[in-house]
Amino acid sequence: MKQNVLQKELLGKSAHKYAESIHLAEDYLVSRGIPLEVARLAQLGVVAEPDVGHEQYTGRLSIPYITKTGVVDIRFRSLNPAVEPKYMGMVGAETRMYNVIDVQRAGDWIGVCEGELDTLTMSRCVGFPCVGVPGANSWKKHYTRLLADFERVFVFADGDAPGREFANSLARELPVTVVGFGDGADVNSVFVSHGKDFILEKIGVQ
Repeated sequence: MKQNVLQKELLGKSAHKYAESIHLAEDYLVSRGIPLEVARLAQLGVVAEPDVGHEQYTGRLSIPYITKTGVVDIRFRSLNPAVEPKYMGMVGAETRMYNVIDVQRAGDWIGVCEGELDTLTMSRCVGFPCVGVPGANSWKKHYTRLLADFERVFVFADGDAPGREFANSLARELPVTVVGFGDGADVNSVFVSHGKDFILEKIGVQ
């Protein structure tokens, strides 16, 4: 238990430190339609001066996984994925659900996205409560129990084969409404190209 508390404290300190450099990713965030104030609310950051053990994440966007008890994980996204791996995780970290705080703030409906930035776009930019998983193959059985009491669960599937299979697998476990945006598209790309109202109209909850 003490080790877990210490680990959370260290993760929290790292997330806070990296968040102070979020301005370094402003151009990237603007290209994704994510204002700096939204990034700050999510405590996104940039690893400008890495903590010990984080040297391999230098220059990456830091994405903390925050629960009501604090930061439980950090994932790191490349700001230049054409020349390096898009995502890196903490060594030995278990897969977790992103933005679980929205489970508490949601009403009768909640969304599920692939990827943290799609989740953040839906939750903070569109204003639709949403949780996410790091990738199409990251769903765990106990996540289903977490969402079982919602009247409707919307799955925002990426427009590729893994995304469609992800949506189909959730549909086998939960009564979900699958919302697709077309081949090659995802929540963030559609938000950037068509805006918030288009997505809300697509969901049918305007």
